[in-house]
Amino acid sequence: MAPNLITLTDPRSPAAEAYRALRTNLLFSALERALPTLLITTPSAATADAKSECAANLAVTLAQSDRSVLLVDCDLRQPRQHALWGLAADRGLSSALRDGGALPVCAVNVPNLKVLPAGPHPDNPADLLGSRKMEALLLTLQQQAEIVIFDAPPVLVVTDAVLLASKLAGALLVLSAGHTRRDDAERASELLQKGRIHILGAVLANAEDSGQRTY
Repeated sequence: MAPNLITLTDPRSPAAEAYRALRTNLLFSALERALPTLLITTPSAATADAKSECAANLAVTLAQSDRSVLLVDCDLRQPRQHALWGLAADRGLSSALRDGGALPVCAVNVPNLKVLPAGPHPDNPADLLGSRKMEALLLTLQQQAEIVIFDAPPVLVVTDAVLLASKLAGALLVLSAGHTRRDDAERASELLQKGRIHILGAVLANAEDSGQRTY
């Protein structure tokens, strides 16, 4: 288990408590608008690790609230979820889109939570995520769990995140204290808004007081 999974390794820490607060905020927002699917992204590659850790820890807290959760690694260029969870990377989302067949969804040591790794690096990530196969797969994924969380690539690096977010219920933008530039955050938000994507809010990672804060 990676030490970055703070909700498991140190559940009483301020950072873990902040993730539970984030969970509460998201569940409250779902009372007004259903949230079966959630995309988590970040402005730039410099904060990609924080984005993936946020997705994993949020998935844990949601699963701990007795909801079935599926965490899907859609960062087909620089996947991280398999490393966080100690999973093999030879099969995953990319192979399911390319070859079809059964989804290589993996059980992890958290009740109610399953993970779909990214799989092997494809030559055409944006084409795969924007394909009709992906649209069909989204319906299949939603049948696997109450909440499906998608760990997506950075918004300003490639078009993948916006393409995918346009098909989902909402998006969460992860920023990193001391690393995310204000103009990058604003540009990422603008791109998501232009795609008519429902932005639920932002998470500030690596804050000195708690490690995570939402606003």
